[in-house]
Amino acid sequence: MTGVGDGDGPGRELGEAPRGTASVPGTAEPVDVPRPGPRPPVAMIFGITLTGILANTLPNAALPDILEDLGQSDGSGGFFVAAGTIPGIVMAPVIGLLADRYGRRRVLLPCLVVFATFGVLSAFAPSWPILLLCRLCQGFGSAGLINLAVVLIGDGWEGNERVRLIGYNAAVLTISVALLPAVGGVLAELGGWRLAFAPYLLGLVTAAAVARFLPRSAPAGGASMGTQFRAALAVVRRPIVGASIAFGFVLFALVFGLFLTTLSLHLDNEFGLEAGGRGLIIAAPATGATVAALSLGRMRARFGGARLLLAANTLFVVGFCAIGLAPSIWVLVAGAVLYGLGEGTAIPTVQDIVAGAAPTASRGAVVALWVGSARAGQTVGPLMAGAGIATIGTAATFVAGGFVAAALLVAQLTVPVGRMERDAGLRSAP
Repeated sequence: MTGVGDGDGPGRELGEAPRGTASVPGTAEPVDVPRPGPRPPVAMIFGITLTGILANTLPNAALPDILEDLGQSDGSGGFFVAAGTIPGIVMAPVIGLLADRYGRRRVLLPCLVVFATFGVLSAFAPSWPILLLCRLCQGFGSAGLINLAVVLIGDGWEGNERVRLIGYNAAVLTISVALLPAVGGVLAELGGWRLAFAPYLLGLVTAAAVARFLPRSAPAGGASMGTQFRAALAVVRRPIVGASIAFGFVLFALVFGLFLTTLSLHLDNEFGLEAGGRGLIIAAPATGATVAALSLGRMRARFGGARLLLAANTLFVVGFCAIGLAPSIWVLVAGAVLYGLGEGTAIPTVQDIVAGAAPTASRGAVVALWVGSARAGQTVGPLMAGAGIATIGTAATFVAGGFVAAALLVAQLTVPVGRMERDAGLRSAP
């Protein structure tokens, strides 16, 4: 697979630093191309992803207990989830630009420290407003974590190697989504919901690993922030990248609105499950998601990204409706696994399309713009889900999510798959 617009000659080896300068598409202004050092340890990149996904998965199973203890209604759960994602709408693109200009390491370290500090402080919040404030501050730290992990992969690897590692990184994410709610649920049962925030200390461990293993990179010289921003926008204006950003908004609105806000309350209201049981059920999608993410390289080579996104969205429609209409817990689990297959296919595919379309000099900003859109979805989804829960109930909210996924599927079908593939220039070779 050839990276689009990377400005490198055909003879550059994988992981070798790009040389010289690249021009901003549509302008005559040169942009210095950063010269990254050796490839960072893969385990450290996965650790950044794991830390970032802690934000909303860890306390998810304990959410009903948090609301009850602090005297809040079920509909307020959306505000709890959204408080951790709102900062990312603005901060993710800013952090991407800063990472392109000053280096990945200089930006990651403060993000991790802020994330860990306010995550732990949440455990000591004496009231609902203080808890939301801590979550909001934590969101400033989490805004740059998952996207910068993808950027680090894009910096060091190309072609099928990049697709494979992004798939593995997505598997880390989905396994974490599976296990962390269960961990949070068990901790909440052992010591109350406040204990569920203790694992946020992992952020400091990850910060130490970044300080130790991620090489320092020289700040980009010559190009202004405005030039960097225009370079990123030139990539975003490509139809496949713009469509991927829009897809990310809807996808994460559904994920955070349904699975990280509605499902826990649905399991409590409709099936009477305690925090530990809720955490285990919320973990069910990871079975399918992990299988799909680990197989991503082979699937991309055979089918291409656009067809995988169509298949993933079909699974979302079936999975969401099955959960909302489930007459038993086993049908609900089956629907959750189908959803997981779609998630494990869709998220890394879109990440790879966006990361592969950007040159090294603006990859941080381009990926961050996608993440900013996803953060907007993460914020809007829980708020809309909270309104749905309060008016039509949890089951009907899931069915409504299925209709949203169906509308997205129809929109995807209006764009010829072949045209999307040609525009992307990213279909992996077998």
